[in-house]
Amino acid sequence: MTETAPEADRVPGAPHPREATGLIGHDSAVADFIAAARAHRLHHGWLITGPRGTGKATLAWQIAKWLLSDSDSDDLSSDPDSPVVRRIRALSEPRLQLIRRPVDEKTNRLRAEITVDEIRRLHGFFHMSAAEGGRRVAIIDAADEMNPAAANALLKLLEEPYPGSVFLLVSNNPDRVLGTIRSRSQLIEIRSLSTSVIAEALQRRYGITEQDAVSVAHVAEGN
Repeated sequence: MTETAPEADRVPGAPHPREATGLIGHDSAVADFIAAARAHRLHHGWLITGPRGTGKATLAWQIAKWLLSDSDSDDLSSDPDSPVVRRIRALSEPRLQLIRRPVDEKTNRLRAEITVDEIRRLHGFFHMSAAEGGRRVAIIDAADEMNPAAANALLKLLEEPYPGSVFLLVSNNPDRVLGTIRSRSQLIEIRSLSTSVIAEALQRRYGITEQDAVSVAHVAEGN
């Protein structure tokens, strides 16, 4: 599915995080999440924070693919050609709901905030799918863009979560997220990528020399 409307969670000129086939770095965060899931300690709310451009949204989408495809990988990888992953990339997977700043239908421009109407859609999403059982995932990107009414509506969902629900809250500025939401979420704090990790990824993906990769990685400054 190709969207013509602007996407609040897409960086211009770059693939959308849901289209990524893997995650660069953040091995510790990945290991902690997988350990919690396999130990049946999977919290219903996860707040993913860190500097812009470090892979927060990509991590959220990798988690969603891993959970909904029942992958048993140790690195959140999943089969990119599986029907579930293809549906997630196309935003047509019925067990996943994406919440982001909506588009004003009159102007075709993004609204400044995530509104309460967007959060209210989650009630229908979880309620309609509850009879089918299994896990359901909601990605909110970015959680610090919710207006007060939307934040309070989400808080109620976190306080009384639907069975099998998992909330992945992406935030560039967690201080702007309601304190009671933060307290009801498990924190995943990712950091800027090291120069060596970026350089290795550049070499592997684009086949450039080590010297060029290191030069570009220094310019990237962890982003």
